[in-house]
Amino acid sequence: MRISYNWLKQFLKIDSSSEDVATILTDLGLEVEVVEKFQSVKGGLEGVVVGHVLTCTKHPDADRLNITTVDLGNGIPLQIVCGASNVAAGLKVPVATIGTKLIDKDGNEFEIKKGKIRGQESHGMICAEDELGLGTSHDGIMILDANLKPGTLASTVFNIENDEVFEIGLTPNRADAMSHMGVARDLRAGLIQKNASLELITPSVSKFKVDKRILKIDIDVQDIKLAPRYCGVTISGITVKASPSWLQNRLKAIGLTPKNNIVDVTNYVLHELGQPLHAFDAAKINGKVTVKTVTSGTKFTTLDDVERTLSNEDLVICDDKGPMCLAGIFGGKNSGVTENTTSIFLESAYFNPVSIRKTAKRHGLSTDASFRFERGIDPTITEYALKRAALLIQEVAGGEITSDIIDIYQKKIEDFAVFLNYEKAFKLIGQELPKDTIKKIIASLDIKVNSSSDAGLGLIIPAYRVDVQREVDVIEEILRVYGYNNITISKKLNATISKSSRTEDYKIQNIVANQLNSVGYHEMMANSLTSPDYIKLSEMLKEEYNVTILNPLSSDLSTMRQSLLFSGLEAVSFNINRKNADLKLFEFGKSYHKLLSGFNEKKHLALYSTGNRMNESWTTQEKPTDFFLFKGYVTAILSRLGFDKTHNLPITLDVFAEGIAIANANDILVELGTVKKSVLKYFDIKQDVFYADFNWDLILKLLSNKIKFTSIPKYPEVRRDLSLLIDKSVAFESIYTVARNSEKSLLKNINLFDVYEGKNLPDGKKSYAVSFTIQDASKTLTDVQIDKIMNKLQSNLESELGATLR
Repeated sequence: MRISYNWLKQFLKIDSSSEDVATILTDLGLEVEVVEKFQSVKGGLEGVVVGHVLTCTKHPDADRLNITTVDLGNGIPLQIVCGASNVAAGLKVPVATIGTKLIDKDGNEFEIKKGKIRGQESHGMICAEDELGLGTSHDGIMILDANLKPGTLASTVFNIENDEVFEIGLTPNRADAMSHMGVARDLRAGLIQKNASLELITPSVSKFKVDKRILKIDIDVQDIKLAPRYCGVTISGITVKASPSWLQNRLKAIGLTPKNNIVDVTNYVLHELGQPLHAFDAAKINGKVTVKTVTSGTKFTTLDDVERTLSNEDLVICDDKGPMCLAGIFGGKNSGVTENTTSIFLESAYFNPVSIRKTAKRHGLSTDASFRFERGIDPTITEYALKRAALLIQEVAGGEITSDIIDIYQKKIEDFAVFLNYEKAFKLIGQELPKDTIKKIIASLDIKVNSSSDAGLGLIIPAYRVDVQREVDVIEEILRVYGYNNITISKKLNATISKSSRTEDYKIQNIVANQLNSVGYHEMMANSLTSPDYIKLSEMLKEEYNVTILNPLSSDLSTMRQSLLFSGLEAVSFNINRKNADLKLFEFGKSYHKLLSGFNEKKHLALYSTGNRMNESWTTQEKPTDFFLFKGYVTAILSRLGFDKTHNLPITLDVFAEGIAIANANDILVELGTVKKSVLKYFDIKQDVFYADFNWDLILKLLSNKIKFTSIPKYPEVRRDLSLLIDKSVAFESIYTVARNSEKSLLKNINLFDVYEGKNLPDGKKSYAVSFTIQDASKTLTDVQIDKIMNKLQSNLESELGATLR
């Protein structure tokens, strides 16, 4: 939001530097991001003075050029070559002296230098209005008032305004500060705290009067909930034309482009007082003005020449023939003010913020008016702002007030009552402030004290402070005006020791995150809002389970995600498209589901892996990530969390081309596998992506708080290897199961360390080399015991799997 310092000075008589004001505003919570210089004419006409043309003769070597001598008031006439046809002796003209930098109407800067034109020296330039940035004409030089003295600065002749503009990063809650009066009100409070005595000077409307009662337009508000207050008045005999320079300069300073005097006044009052207004051409209004909602499907063409389809929830300003304006948002094409307008109906209203916000979002519109209405404006200044605008219109466009103000305000919006407890205030602030200081700050914020006691204050909060409705809000107001920087920092250090379970969610997340980081994974955070179209990629995701947003920022962010996969694939695709194709990512996040019984959130840990295992290096060959490596990462996490007794089950998720589910008893802990090509194609991913989905809620539930200790074995372990010839259909898992069942107490580890398929083997066979580690914690094993175990293993493998030794 842009705030003009010159404009602020109309509300407060201050002479502080812009830097000091910016500091105070920032301390008050109105953060000034930058202070910019503004000049009504770029460059400020610095170096341009009034010159008196003493002589004017034809250039000897150019028919269209003239040689002039010009008096600049210093007693030394300068020779200037000029090509304008209207230059003549005796004229007063604007002269750009040597070194002057001019900025033309297109924003181009050029410097005036001493030079020769066709052999004749020229010591400056006699200027046309477009060369000075004062207009667009280049028909000839500007001819000034003959009474001006040579040497007079052009900036004083043309009343160049120099201003400074504060760019304020306004937070959404500060609806009260969305105007120059609102900022001035806050600045006054800050200055009072610094012991400055200031009054807020508001524009007077005492001269407002009805001149004639000849153009009354009736108003009918059909829904007072959507339009709690609506005012209107007519003004006749106006002349629509360009605004005077003072009004244009005010608007230009804050980044607005002047349109015409009527529109400019409505914009001026909006930024002055924070009250949006709208002017209708009275001649185009048929019958009365009706404020209502219309039937869905009604067509309406707005000022931008776009035909819009209205909803039955849109509040519209209508006449007897149909819509004229989207209330509080945008005017209509067929009711606006034009250069032929001679009478207007001027509207000032307070509309329901929620209704305006929904309509603006629905139609994709964001205007200065909707920005203020949807955050909440001051309902008490509706009529005052209307009078202010009417007087300004009379000043810049002429005309007469031709009706009484109609003010429909059936249910007054009341101020808020809040009780402030001193003790609670001191506790939240962290310091005991003098009670007189608190009362002084409250008074400076226009908050009335209704009652006072030793315990606290009964307060009445103005209706325009929609962000101050609770006791803590009042305390925040006191603190920001008192100054956060003025709160002393205690030299005492307090510390507390929290007692929490070792299986607290955040602790387990840190353990797993550290483990994943150690093997090259990076944590990511994806938006929980996603596209509703993703449910098409999986039959397990149902549209009726979607949690939809009532007022989405866009259609791509209109639904809460049912799965972490698709937001992760967005990140994978984004990185691949930027030449970062070797990825290991993980995310702790939630999925959201709409059920018959209400809403449900599920927490997950998602892993994504794609591309090569390691970064490119001359010491290693490129080797892509495969399923078994990825599975190793997954099982390592389960092992770290104590899930050693797991088994594999078929996958249930249909987003996998192939994969497995790892379960503990009957509970599936994680599903992992290769993502389907059809899903990857949707995200324009052409390489394999491995995905794992951990049921994090279940994992936390199954974790034990008990810590189990096992003593270090005193006796040696023994390893024996078997080279087995088995059918190709036999998996290592079958060998593992048979071995475990054969010896449950002494067999500590089973490992597959070699696989061979090829020559010198019978058809349909393969060779597995398996190691078996045997150990007794209470004694050293004898050869007899070891042979007995191995014979049993060999026998069971032969009988159950048809395995033979090679």
